[in-house]
Amino acid sequence: MTDHQATPRPDALAWAAGSDAPEKNVLDLGFMALADSAPLIVAATQGFAQPYGLTLNLRRQASWAGLRDKLLSGQLDAAQMLYGQIYGIHLGLGSPATAMAILMGLNQNGQSINLSSALRGAGVTTGEALRQRTHQSGARLTFAHTFPTGTHAMWLYYWLASQGIHPLRDVHSVVVPPAQMVAHLRAGRIDGFCAGDPWGAHAVDENLGFTIATSQSIWPDHPEKVLGVTREFVEECPNSARALTMALLEASRFIDESVENRRSTAQLLSAAEFVNAPVSTLEPRFLGHYQDGLGHAWLDAHPLRFFADGAVNMPYLSDGIWFLTQFRRWGFLRDDPQYHELASQVHQLELYREAASALGIAVPQPMRRSILEDGKVWDGSDPVAYAHSFALHALAERQSLAL
Repeated sequence: MTDHQATPRPDALAWAAGSDAPEKNVLDLGFMALADSAPLIVAATQGFAQPYGLTLNLRRQASWAGLRDKLLSGQLDAAQMLYGQIYGIHLGLGSPATAMAILMGLNQNGQSINLSSALRGAGVTTGEALRQRTHQSGARLTFAHTFPTGTHAMWLYYWLASQGIHPLRDVHSVVVPPAQMVAHLRAGRIDGFCAGDPWGAHAVDENLGFTIATSQSIWPDHPEKVLGVTREFVEECPNSARALTMALLEASRFIDESVENRRSTAQLLSAAEFVNAPVSTLEPRFLGHYQDGLGHAWLDAHPLRFFADGAVNMPYLSDGIWFLTQFRRWGFLRDDPQYHELASQVHQLELYREAASALGIAVPQPMRRSILEDGKVWDGSDPVAYAHSFALHALAERQSLAL
């Protein structure tokens, strides 16, 4: 991939050249070794930031907890973050409460729940077989996710519960950084995991496990990673926040523009300093090509995507509220919060509208409607009823989330 010189609209350039110049023009961006870090890496390395008066320094992080700590200490200005992680920090779940802000969505889809080759050998290749195995007497299975309030914990919990498996009582769960999932699976320390690509694909390629569910099979076009900052950063550097959002919107649009751009992005990310994974593992998922390790291969109708004419990047209020309903469902919150008020505090809708509009990108409505795999409809209209509607839950419990 060669440097791509972005050509923003004249009114976009005004933010770099006029009175709305970035307050801080050198930004340190945290990212994890994941396929969905692509917008940050492409923006920083392919010439999308300079037209907005920004220099972006990429800082790869070893864990989501470490990324959080560096963002809160000021060592990072902004970061690729888990949707639920933002809310967990904002609410003080597992760390001191710090006002947070979501600038934009970075991607949809592209995560997976994977089980070990040992379970495959034992015939545990369906949700029903897994339910039967977990309800047998003997040692409980151990599943890994990446952060207690993160997206992967929520996909894992939601899917297990939909199969009749209580994620807090019927199995053990542990936190493992995404890039270490395959090593833990190989060593037999875990029986399965939920993480983002390329690590599910890598487990399949190495014949160490198989994919029993993709996250998009749980919720087609679900929210995943976001561009996160502290509220303090937005208040002190609103022009920098807007300029950064515009640069990443341009990069996201570029990635999704063509098959060739997706291929070149996979090639870029494969480098040791970024995701450090084979192109042969990364590229198929960028193109929507899946195989599950059970002999099935398909072109996914809801693949990893970064733009989709702006539908991916809108920081929908309903998306954030959904994670809050799951926090309530699983006992992370003792009481129902003010769902809509909280989301309105965190999601920087006006800043996003300014950035997207300057680039001619459509801005959808802040609430959207989805149907999840269990048939439940989510539109954000009644989060209290939704949070209390599940047969399997931990509403009366209080979970410890220190990390």
